[in-house]
Amino acid sequence: MITAVTRGVSESLGDCELTWLPRQEIDLPRAEAQHRAYEDALRELGAHVISLPALSDYPDAVFVEDPAIVVDEAAVITSMGVESRRGERESLAEALATFRKVIRMSGYGSLEGGDAMRIGREIFVGVSGRTDLMGIAELGDLLNPFGYRVRPIGLKDCLHLKSACCFIGDDTILINRTWVDDSLFEGHKLIEVADDEPGAANALRVGDTVLMPDAFPRTAGILRSAGFRVQELNLSELLKAESGVTCSSLIFEA
Repeated sequence: MITAVTRGVSESLGDCELTWLPRQEIDLPRAEAQHRAYEDALRELGAHVISLPALSDYPDAVFVEDPAIVVDEAAVITSMGVESRRGERESLAEALATFRKVIRMSGYGSLEGGDAMRIGREIFVGVSGRTDLMGIAELGDLLNPFGYRVRPIGLKDCLHLKSACCFIGDDTILINRTWVDDSLFEGHKLIEVADDEPGAANALRVGDTVLMPDAFPRTAGILRSAGFRVQELNLSELLKAESGVTCSSLIFEA
């Protein structure tokens, strides 16, 4: 069964960490409604959704992808790249312990789950403002015994690797080539986002459907033309917090 772990929207979301976007006022009730619609979409696509309570003291806690990386054999609790987010991890680790062996990174380096893109037994990890080479090396040490190859990859002008590219199944990566070094993706099919939609590469495959924000209609059209089934969601308020569709869930086979 596909399981999706999510978390409610914090009442302090407006105080979220921002790196690339200017701060805008976030309509909290609307953000909560959009997040509920996101969870409903996951359910409609066959996922069993485990929705954790919001953490009022942690504005970014709704973005559960960053504190953990879940593979078939384990859940790795990451060393968050910003101090303000590190308190999010323990309640998430408790929820994941039901399904996976929990392994904690040491904290000598930094790494956030939004920088990790898994394709089979390869995990590409972006070197970003939130993830450094020490953190990537430690992730490799933790996951190599399970047969995973962890590979660092260069980024520029974006928050996380999954801001620049996402694996959407069928051996295909949706990508903004200007933000990521694509030389490691030889052998995979690359679909480029629309020129005027640089933030459109963050997409989430659930079952046979690709979820993406409705803010990127041209890229959605490109995917449909390539044969993908696409469902668009209004995530306008969450996008103001530098989020995307992958950020708000941890999806794995239970």
